[in-house]
Amino acid sequence: MAESSERNATQDVVLNVNNVPSKSIPNSTTFISLPFLQKLVAEVVGTYFLIFAGCASVVLNKNNDNVVTLPGISIVWGLVVMVLVYSVGHISGAHFNPAVTIAFATTRRFPWKQVPAYVATQVLGSTLASGTLRLIFSGKENQFPGTIPAGSNLQAFVIEFIITFYLMFIISGVATDDRAISELGGIAVGSTVLLNVMIVGPITGASMNPARSIGPAFVHSEYRGIWVYLISPILGAIAGAWVYNIIRYTDKPLSEITKSVSFLKKARPEAESN
Repeated sequence: MAESSERNATQDVVLNVNNVPSKSIPNSTTFISLPFLQKLVAEVVGTYFLIFAGCASVVLNKNNDNVVTLPGISIVWGLVVMVLVYSVGHISGAHFNPAVTIAFATTRRFPWKQVPAYVATQVLGSTLASGTLRLIFSGKENQFPGTIPAGSNLQAFVIEFIITFYLMFIISGVATDDRAISELGGIAVGSTVLLNVMIVGPITGASMNPARSIGPAFVHSEYRGIWVYLISPILGAIAGAWVYNIIRYTDKPLSEITKSVSFLKKARPEAESN
């Protein structure tokens, strides 16, 4: 377990979206606009430094007799998320995570037409960071900083779903609810990442982020259990976002809730016509 702890005591995370309003985001930003290009650059740079810092702590830990330790790796991931949220959250929303981007899109808090570009930039940033680490640490120091299940794929799938659900639930609360203290959003999200890595890092690597797992997998051609880290975090993030949306509306009457849910609005006229 000590060896697997070293190998997997990593994480990925994702970031917060301080500039996301409480209402659905209109599709006002086009792909050719300067503001949107600035968002994409922020996502590339942010994801790059997220993966570079987090994975560097893993590589250094492996190459120096566990000097960083699991708590140290957890702190690195949590701090880098917190710093990046406060740095570029007001520009791009600081997603850094395809699961977060897709989850916000499913709840109509991010335009679907921008999802492919965001996901592509996040994967690009992760791949560039992983490639940089491979250039810096060559030879016997060229350690794989990605995520591989220490146990079964099913165990890893369930764990990744739970911790990503938890992360997205926290993000939804601090980033999209006007009643939350938004100034503490970065601390809340970074602390959640830290806790998740500390608890399940030795078991799954605590990815919570498809881009975090894809980048090192591409660079090192290591794809064992990769499907777990592509599917489970996305499903967990979607579930976390929707569950928070449900409790967000508890102070409203049922009639007002149903008016804001698109599929119920479509179903109601059909029922009346019958």
